[in-house]
Amino acid sequence: MNWIALIGAGLCEVAFTFCMGRLKGVSGWEFYSWLLGFLCCMSLSMYLLIKAIQTIPIGTACPIWTGIGAAGTVLLGILFFHEPATFWRLFFISTLVISVVGLKMV
Repeated sequence: MNWIALIGAGLCEVAFTFCMGRLKGVSGWEFYSWLLGFLCCMSLSMYLLIKAIQTIPIGTACPIWTGIGAAGTVLLGILFFHEPATFWRLFFISTLVISVVGLKMV
């Protein structure tokens, strides 16, 4: 169950970085809506991470949480914020994911 919480925490990290990206260039009610989304997602991410590290070693949980967040944020940047999808960018994200999987295996 705590692995599900850890994956959920990583996905919430992706969600709060998406909200941060949407905060740029908006004002008024829309700004506060994205800010509220950011705060909710960040709080939920921290809560789920805290629940996950009760049984998963912190040396494993934090890199997995960060890896999900980093890879997901890069993918969202490419899909929604029109960031470049260069070979090297995708290569290094792939090495990050492979490293996190390798960390879990040892």
